Amino acid sequence: MKLWKMNTGRPWAALLLALALITVAGCGQAGNESEPEGKAVEEITLKVASLIPPMTDVLEMVKPALQEEGILLEVVILSDNIQPNHALANKEVDANFFQHAPYMEDYNKNNDAELVSVQPIYNAVYGAYSKRYDSIEELPEGAVIAVPNDPSNIGRSLVMLEQHGMIKLKEGVGIQATVGDVVDNPKGYEFEEVDLLMLARTLDDVDLVTMTPAYAKPLGLTPKKDALITEGKDSEFAITLVAREDNKDSEAIQKLAQVMTGPDVRAFFEENYAEIAIPAF
Repeated sequence: MKLWKMNTGRPWAALLLALALITVAGCGQAGNESEPEGKAVEEITLKVASLIPPMTDVLEMVKPALQEEGILLEVVILSDNIQPNHALANKEVDANFFQHAPYMEDYNKNNDAELVSVQPIYNAVYGAYSKRYDSIEELPEGAVIAVPNDPSNIGRSLVMLEQHGMIKLKEGVGIQATVGDVVDNPKGYEFEEVDLLMLARTLDDVDLVTMTPAYAKPLGLTPKKDALITEGKDSEFAITLVAREDNKDSEAIQKLAQVMTGPDVRAFFEENYAEIAIPAF
């Protein structure tokens, strides 16, 4: 009988200890059900089309912050100012970053597209540049002025010239103006319409070129230092993050907009592009 008590007492103690350990382990597992150990954050890819700095600089800069959110940002650099909108409309990319809202609206109208502005990022100081003259007053009669050939930027250029008393436009046309809307041209300026990406190359061949600082900067030109005239600050023309109607509210697009308007991006513009770009957020 004594031997039986000693042998059975030890198995019961071991059993009780095992049960206690199972209970503790079970509680620990229940507390971690939502985040299993070692499970990686699911990563998604977000494709954004762009063209040139500083747009591409900003996108590269925000990649690490997005990756922390599980978003792999793929910057798709295209070669002209038509492809980014075609790619977005055709769902080849998820967003683009290269244009202002009037340009986007003109594309929508002509292509039955549903692109939408998500977030203005910066105002690019628009100006007119010349290699032949040091002031706008020196511009001679009959001078050839190169302007972008897309409707929104033609209007933008003509309005800037009107603001400086060089021409007069038909009343009410505003940024929808075309060369045909010039009703007073006292010096007989000639207008040459040029593809946006080719404008900088015409600087040697014409008397004056109107363009954004993104295209002037590669030539070593900045609005504050080199432009003969500049437009007034106009948020209508802020370079904007653009998406589609069907994805504008997606979590990935909204997170992209959030990091593109963060303090690091503001500091980036102020430190690197203060002469050509003003944050629009």
